[in-house]
Amino acid sequence: MKKIKVGIIGGAGYTAGELIRLLIHHPEVEIDFVYSTSNAGNQISKVHQDLVGSLNRVFTDTVNPNVDVLFLCLGHGNSVKFLSANTFSDSTKIIDLGNDFRLEADKVFDGKTFVYGLPELNKEAIVNANYIANPGCFATAIQLGLLPLADAGLLKKDVHVNAVTGATGAGTSLSATTHYTWRDNNFSYYKPFTHQHLGEINQSVNQLQANFSSEIIFMPNRGNFSRGIFATIYTDFDGSVDDAKAIYNSFYKDAKFTFVSDEFLHMKQVVNTNKCLVHLHKHNGKLLITSTIDNLLKGASGQAIQNMNLMFGLEETMGLGLKGTYF
Repeated sequence: MKKIKVGIIGGAGYTAGELIRLLIHHPEVEIDFVYSTSNAGNQISKVHQDLVGSLNRVFTDTVNPNVDVLFLCLGHGNSVKFLSANTFSDSTKIIDLGNDFRLEADKVFDGKTFVYGLPELNKEAIVNANYIANPGCFATAIQLGLLPLADAGLLKKDVHVNAVTGATGAGTSLSATTHYTWRDNNFSYYKPFTHQHLGEINQSVNQLQANFSSEIIFMPNRGNFSRGIFATIYTDFDGSVDDAKAIYNSFYKDAKFTFVSDEFLHMKQVVNTNKCLVHLHKHNGKLLITSTIDNLLKGASGQAIQNMNLMFGLEETMGLGLKGTYF
């Protein structure tokens, strides 16, 4: 079988680095080019130093318009700019890891209709899609915590979310809150109640429960670790915890990477994997849902490869058999 030729745009960032790390071991993929205008001609392994000895390639500032699939690993708002300035074959599938095409109002661009790429929600549409809007990292963790309740029509009241992400969630560009001396031994919130991922979260919840009209109240936090997301979510729930477990296990019975655990969760269970783990706990009429993922994998590059596998008719888990860095 002919291998899938891949192009990666924005090759110097964290998500591109994770894509490269996974794709060089994917049995059905050949990386055609890794595009970075700021690093053109430089060895890829000089930027992504975990690839020393694994990849002897350089960044390029030119593209092959006939690749089979194009991954866009650009800052938010830059995917539209790039696709406006560059033309690709009609047969080239595109997976955008930014937020340019995630919302219903933005999903059509230049005749291309982007499908929201959360496999646990839109698997059939992804299989038949040519263009994918990969979900956001916080959005993935929070949606996977909420969608079973939405599917059952059981989101009746406000939903409260408190979630923390690691430093890689901010990207490679330095800022006041990503310097080691600020981040180490520190913790803070940011964008309270207004985080940009709320749009796609509400969109997906309403896809399953059209009458949901309450508020999702989201407090995002910065943690002093490198990677991972840990989300705690609570809302009113009339049933027992066993009722909730039955709902969640039924919803995720065919999911390849999302699992309901009977044990309390911690983030090291999922870091360096494409898994999402969910735990349920009931207290005084409230259902507490805990959801944890690796922000760079299930929250970005791993999910992008999961979507690629579905689009090309491959086994959904191919190239994603990863062990967590548990110790």
